[in-house]
Amino acid sequence: MQCPSCHSENVIKNGRIHNHKPKFACKACGRQFVENPQNRISEDKKALIDKLLLESISRAGIARVVGVSERWLHSYVNQKYKGTPRKVQVKKPKASV
Repeated sequence: MQCPSCHSENVIKNGRIHNHKPKFACKACGRQFVENPQNRISEDKKALIDKLLLESISRAGIARVVGVSERWLHSYVNQKYKGTPRKVQVKKPKASV
């Protein structure tokens, strides 16, 4: 077994997750992971989340409707905001004579 981050084979068992799948920890980088994770968020759900974020809906409401955790949604939104430019380029309108 290899760590998904650093690809080290120096991993140990580190308990279990909520559905009793074994959890592992990398001794090299400290990352915790599950072998063969099943709960990936589909691109369709991400597209729906992107549309719902543009509406005036709370994050808790979006999480309930789409079926994702609020924690995951919060990290997803933060990741989206990192990719947005901080400065907006606004051109002054030309003065009419």
